[in-house]
Amino acid sequence: MSFSDSTFYVYVAIPLLIFLARVSDVTIGTIRIVFVSKGMKLWAPVLGFFEILIWLIAMSKIFENLDNWFYFIAYAGGFATGNYVGLKIEERLALGYVNIRIITQKSGMDLINKLSSAGYGVTYMDAEGSRGPVNIIYCVTKRKDIVRISEIIKKYNPKAFFTLEDIRFANSGVFPVKTSVIKRNFIPLRKGK
Repeated sequence: MSFSDSTFYVYVAIPLLIFLARVSDVTIGTIRIVFVSKGMKLWAPVLGFFEILIWLIAMSKIFENLDNWFYFIAYAGGFATGNYVGLKIEERLALGYVNIRIITQKSGMDLINKLSSAGYGVTYMDAEGSRGPVNIIYCVTKRKDIVRISEIIKKYNPKAFFTLEDIRFANSGVFPVKTSVIKRNFIPLRKGK
């Protein structure tokens, strides 16, 4: 009896490999779709190549053994897990820009001033809502800054209503300046002679 005929190989090793292959190709596919939506024309085809290559390898093992339901469970589990992993990675990458639309019933000037002093560009206008006058504040920013801006909104206007919209491209704007770490040269002091 060869290793490829063993119970461990048939019911553990191959299903595990199918699961991992599916996690990999669906994760890559999820990220590829994000890259396509962001207009990243170079990376999307490269990721697509590896996505399909891995998928073909996983499918070839399943078609060799259509009577083994462990392979189907591994395939479906890998697909579900790959979606989750892909979305988590995409969330961490935080690529692109978003438009944050903030609607306040009370005056939004404190919030506007705080966002401006934090380095974010804001555009605002007075408008009429269903319950009276409101301020509408627009802030186009990098996705990685969403958490920081949300904290500012919650601190300075906790009852404000805000929404996020993905933006495919922004050609210019006011964005916070990256603060660089200043390295200081320290001269070691010698004690006595």
